[in-house]
Order: sequence, then C-alpha cells, then structure tokens
Amino acid sequence: MPGTATQSLPLRFTLGDWDTKAAVRNHRHAYVLPDALEQALETKDWFPPAFLPYLQHPRVEAMGQGACQRLAANHLVYFLDYTTRLEHKIVNRAVETLVHGELDIVVPSAMKTAALQLYTDEGYHALFSNAIAEQVASHYGMSLRGTSPRRISRLLGVISHTPNRHTALAWLLMGFVSETIIAKELLNITRQSLVSGVYEMLRDHLEDEARHSRYFCEVFEHLWPTLDARQRTFAADLLLEIIMIFFEIDEPWLSSSLHSVGPAG
Repeated sequence: MPGTATQSLPLRFTLGDWDTKAAVRNHRHAYVLPDALEQALETKDWFPPAFLPYLQHPRVEAMGQGACQRLAANHLVYFLDYTTRLEHKIVNRAVETLVHGELDIVVPSAMKTAALQLYTDEGYHALFSNAIAEQVASHYGMSLRGTSPRRISRLLGVISHTPNRHTALAWLLMGFVSETIIAKELLNITRQSLVSGVYEMLRDHLEDEARHSRYFCEVFEHLWPTLDARQRTFAADLLLEIIMIFFEIDEPWLSSSLHSVGPAG
C-alpha cells in the first residue's frame, strides 16, 4: 500500500547507532606502526601476497625478501593514497548530490541525515588512510606518490564526458559502485595477517564500509523507480562502464613500483 511504504521510509536509510558505532571515529586505535617493525615483518605482511601475484615471478623472488616487502609496501601506500582520493573526490561528491538536492528525487530526511553522517565518516577514512600511508612512505623514503591513480583519473574522465543532465546521477552511481566494491576489497584484505596499525585501520574501515554499502544499496533501490526510460538506459550502460574501470590494472604505476626495487631503483 502506498501509505504504508511512505510511513516506512523514516525507518530506512540510516547508519544505525552512528554516534557510537562509526568504527574509525570511535574505536580509538592509534593507527601507528609497531615499534619492532622489522621483527613484525618476519611474520606479517604489508599487503596480502595473494593480491600481488607478481611477487611470485622468478625475477622478483630472486631479488630477495626485502624487495618483496618493499613492493608490498609500495602497493599498500598506493592503495591508501587511492582510498584517500576516492573518499574525497568520488564518494563524498556522490553524497553531496543527495544532501544538496542535485537529483530530481525526493530525499527523505533519514536519507539526508545518513548522507551527512557518511560524509563525515569518509573524511575520517581519508585522514587515517593518509596517516598510515605517511608512516610507511617515511619508513622507506618513498618517492612514488603524488600522481592520481588510474582508477580515479578514469572515473573523473567519465564525469567530464557525461552530459550535464546526467551528471548528478553519474556521481551517485560511482559512489554506489565504489562503496560496494571497496567493502569487498577490505574484507579480503583484512582476512590476512597484516602489520598491526595497518590491520586495525583497515578492519575499522571495513566495519564502516559495510554500513555504507548497505546505505547506498537502499538509496539505489529508492532511486531506480524514479528514473525514466532514458535515464535507466544511461544508468545501466554507465554501471557497466564503472564496474569495468574498477577491474583495470594501473600499469604505469605498477611499472614504476617494480622499477623502484630493480637494478635502476
């Protein structure tokens, strides 16, 4: 019944007990690397080796454990820098379309409140992702930072080529896909044995992203029936394009990372 559906809306689109359960803000982990870092690295990893199959290449293995650790550290810093940019440039921009009425839909008050809460969470995720990245980069004296990850550049490129009438929808769809995928990525990462500090931050981030993913799914469910046929066609095509972007490999960065530990590195 229409009346029943309308009455149920305020019960949805929430982040639960946000004041006490937003993990990165409230768990109070220090997110610092252990004092005995080199000893920790004897049994723990910077980044899950299963996600870095190139570490098993004979030429990489021949460079020794130190080189493999450095490559994993490079990948961790890249992932964290990517996360910081993703939260600021993609996810929070997607949330702004809901907060500031950029979409031609009715935004229930609960949805708007949760969007503002999510925006705050993402700022913390960016802050602490950067904090860990700075520590690891300082430990190794890294110089591979500063360039935009390929995925971010590709997503922003999609926006630049989107007709103005669809721009707000495109931003929201990017937020929807990115929050769903990063939750899966973090779940896989935090099943591994990682260096403390790194593990705590990623695990807390995962707890938040699980709620964020659910929220974006509910928003999408609310949005889809409001789209006309042309908007649905655009959204379906764009979702496929966005998903494919998330499966692309950043080959220029990977090449630079490998060279950083090679003979010329």
